[in-house]
Amino acid sequence: MTEQARVRRFEQVALPHLDAAYNLARWLTRNDADAEDVVQEAFLRAFKFFDGFRGGSERAWLLTIVRHTCFSWLQQNRPSEVVAGYDLEVAAELDPAALDPTFRAPSGADPEIALMHQADEDLLNEMIATLPPQFREVVILRELEDLSYKEIAEIAAIPIGTVMSRLARARKALQRAWLERRTQEARHGA
Repeated sequence: MTEQARVRRFEQVALPHLDAAYNLARWLTRNDADAEDVVQEAFLRAFKFFDGFRGGSERAWLLTIVRHTCFSWLQQNRPSEVVAGYDLEVAAELDPAALDPTFRAPSGADPEIALMHQADEDLLNEMIATLPPQFREVVILRELEDLSYKEIAEIAAIPIGTVMSRLARARKALQRAWLERRTQEARHGA
């Protein structure tokens, strides 16, 4: 295969997943510029090792590289964030319907309702950003990128049970933070 054909093939495989790669990197690094740098580095790594790609889920393959690049970057630039969160314990029970980060108010909805939904979405995004990276990544991959547990396990190189556990713990942490915020608002009449 010529180098030009290799570049074209890589573009066909990788570019459709650029938004998902940036989304994952943005949520893990919590910074636009850092996410851009991480995605650029990840795409360079992916291209370098593209000959080793033997098929399967292109998206999972690329997001695995993005994930590893993010955690390498975090280890070098913010090492305390990489280990934070493994011991997070949350006691609240989860109502899965309570958290839907993909919810969007219908177009043409009452402007006041749309504004309230936007405020809720912004609050949820703030809370997701405070999760430790290991929890943040499974929430993003599952809820925003709509990947299966199997795909997330492949990307994160962890057992499916660990994916489910991290996702449950992340959801519980989000629910607890959500309830605490709403309780505070109710106390202060906000």
